[in-house]
Amino acid sequence: MSNIVRLIAACVFLGAAVALCVFGFWGWGILVLLLGGIILLSYFFNENMIIAQYFLRKEKSEKAETWLSKVNNYEKQLHKNQHGYYNLLIGLIESRKAPLKSEKYFKKALQLGMTMSHNTALAKLSLAGIAMAKRNKREATMYLQEASKDDKNKLLTEQIKMMKQQMSQMDKQVIKGGYRQQF
Repeated sequence: MSNIVRLIAACVFLGAAVALCVFGFWGWGILVLLLGGIILLSYFFNENMIIAQYFLRKEKSEKAETWLSKVNNYEKQLHKNQHGYYNLLIGLIESRKAPLKSEKYFKKALQLGMTMSHNTALAKLSLAGIAMAKRNKREATMYLQEASKDDKNKLLTEQIKMMKQQMSQMDKQVIKGGYRQQF
């Protein structure tokens, strides 16, 4: 359902709730008010993305992907503030299948912007991992520093420490004859 239809339906329900309360039908007015509030909430928070986030937390990426695939045109179906989160979720799902292909989704999520700083830190941390996989240490350190700045609530400190340790291991590895050798 597009956002315009949701907004119109929410206005109709809220108007009906006020009318019911004015005419003395308080029980029905409160019930219709709650339904209108839920519809208005779905304007700002898409139910498909909420369910996809739930399945990603439960590590069921196949189900999360099916719920995200129900969003056909994210520019029309989602609120403008959710565009970055949509690309972040697709990037997280894609990174489990093909990590190097998910880079464009993380960059698009950062470009569109996200309101929560820990989500921005998560996108930058994922980009740092992709840069490390490409053996681009300078870009990886840049993304790690930005991720540590954005992680204000210290939710990703363990992951950032692990990435820094892996980056120090990268310095010790030398590729000779197609094989990596450690010193």
